[in-house]
Amino acid sequence: MQRRSTPGRASANKVSSHSGSPKKTLRRSSSGPKTAGLSRSGIRKKAKADVAGVEGPSSQSGIRLNRFIAQTGLCSRREADELIRQGLITINGKLVTELGTRVLPGDEVRYNGQRLHEERKVYVLLNKPKDYTTTTEDPYAKKTVMDLVKNACKERIYPVGRLDRSTTGVLLLTNDGELAKKLTHPKFNKKKVYHVFLDKKLKNEDFRKIAGGIELDDGPIRPDALSWVDEEDKTQVGIEIHSGRNRIVRRIFEHLGYRVKKLDRVYFAGLTKKGLPRGHWRFLTDKEIKMLKMGAFE
Repeated sequence: MQRRSTPGRASANKVSSHSGSPKKTLRRSSSGPKTAGLSRSGIRKKAKADVAGVEGPSSQSGIRLNRFIAQTGLCSRREADELIRQGLITINGKLVTELGTRVLPGDEVRYNGQRLHEERKVYVLLNKPKDYTTTTEDPYAKKTVMDLVKNACKERIYPVGRLDRSTTGVLLLTNDGELAKKLTHPKFNKKKVYHVFLDKKLKNEDFRKIAGGIELDDGPIRPDALSWVDEEDKTQVGIEIHSGRNRIVRRIFEHLGYRVKKLDRVYFAGLTKKGLPRGHWRFLTDKEIKMLKMGAFE
């Protein structure tokens, strides 16, 4: 019989590791530009114009130059900083070497004389398989998630957050830095649902402990909901959680003496893997993109 952490409150989402749409209702826990100036003698100071280090556009608006360059797909932000230092970037014909420079709408940014244009935004949903590392570059990783989406687009996309190498399921990749920041920052609540496979049956008393909240080395944690995926198989559990702490789901069960044999994320910020085979990817629909940009992460 399914146990509730708080009677009367139920999640509308279910858990399934095959279809991507959850099977059992999760029971919710309660709580759950610089200008020339005048000198004191009245003689106008010479404005800095085409010299190295001039900021150009206002430093109080627009976006940082390194971010703009990265959004064109030319390189990463760190690499963009190096291009700026080397004096390879101009804004509206003026050489810029100040890292804090900002780009305003309508500004013409060039690299080695070639004008840079911001990339179109791309949103890719991947059903991550086991044994793939969630990273863009890792000399020690045999396989990364980027290997699976290398033919998806010409734009440089990045994983939003990360899944452990052995964890499978829903993973979003995009070049939309603003959205990615929202989806990874702790202050924005993102619902995540996992299908957990344990090495042994979860005792009822341990089910209640987890549902009520437990104390880990890095602080207390309480899932938003917990359920049996299959009431006939107590080794399978569905857990809904907002926390983004490292290996949090695995650590919850390890704390009570269980080993997580398999962990599958079936839901992330309103996105599911329904109809998406393991190792395959698809572009987000316009509706899904709109919902994410609205901040509808539930």
